[in-house]
Amino acid sequence: MPLPIDIWLIHPEAEMCDAFRTRFADLPCVTVIETWFEDLPPHDCFVTAANSFGIMNAGIDAAVVRFHGENLMQRIQNRILDEYLGEQPIGTAMIEPTGKVGYPFIAHAPTMRVPGSIQNTDKVYAATWASLLTVYRHNASSDEKINTVVFPAMGAGFGGVPYLEVARQMAVAYQHYLEPPHRMDWEMVADRNKAITYDGSKQVVR
Repeated sequence: MPLPIDIWLIHPEAEMCDAFRTRFADLPCVTVIETWFEDLPPHDCFVTAANSFGIMNAGIDAAVVRFHGENLMQRIQNRILDEYLGEQPIGTAMIEPTGKVGYPFIAHAPTMRVPGSIQNTDKVYAATWASLLTVYRHNASSDEKINTVVFPAMGAGFGGVPYLEVARQMAVAYQHYLEPPHRMDWEMVADRNKAITYDGSKQVVR
């Protein structure tokens, strides 16, 4: 079973924060904060809604680099070169120490290969799920636990995903993290796939 973690969901716009509150209403240990990255209090791990090449010069990635320094981006790019042969797949994430007291880790989780629309895809879910898994694996093997994970609105910027759909896919990923399956069969797979691709009775992921 996954270790308990506190989830912070952040965005500077009230509309996105309202979407987070709507979709995460029944999920535990979630705090929604209407704020910019630069104004966040200390936390254990911030998730970057990244691209596959670790080029962090726009959006919230640029804010992360301004806060932690250019060397953080260089280390992430070097790991992408070494561990992923130059292109980190969507659906993977990696934890990188920052060396900054009070803000010790970054999770680099691509939502897209290159900047562009990811509407009508499951990439928000895939990146959120990968982030939660990499935190889970970190906590299972490290003495320095990650207790607080901060997520931006994954895919809401360059990805162009509507706010409610961003929040829905992120909430589904967190629900799956909290309730992992106890068996592997096609009924479980069908239920899981429906949760990812449907909003109620409407298919929203093609």
